Amino acid sequence: MAFIELDSIGQKEILPGFSVRFVHTDSMTLAYWDIKAGSVLPEHSHHHEQVANVTEGILELTIEGETKQILPGEIAVIPSDAVHSGVAITDCKVLDVFSPVREDYLDSDR
Repeated sequence: MAFIELDSIGQKEILPGFSVRFVHTDSMTLAYWDIKAGSVLPEHSHHHEQVANVTEGILELTIEGETKQILPGEIAVIPSDAVHSGVAITDCKVLDVFSPVREDYLDSDR
């Protein structure tokens, strides 16, 4: 699995307004999100470290009580077990990188 064409991966709606394509390696999961404006990511936490990179749109994230609107080219680093939530202010494209692998998302193609 050295090369992957992202469009060849089926897109899934994980939450209302959150559609994603996953790429899994031995040690991480990459999630390529298309998020509709107004969609809400409920407050949650997980043992994975997460790096969120907004490539299009505006995503408002709250991490451990601190809220910021993330713009294209900006990155949010979410530590392991940090409580976080979000809302798409506009339609967004976001790349999330999780380490270790998101076991709960492994039903998708590698």
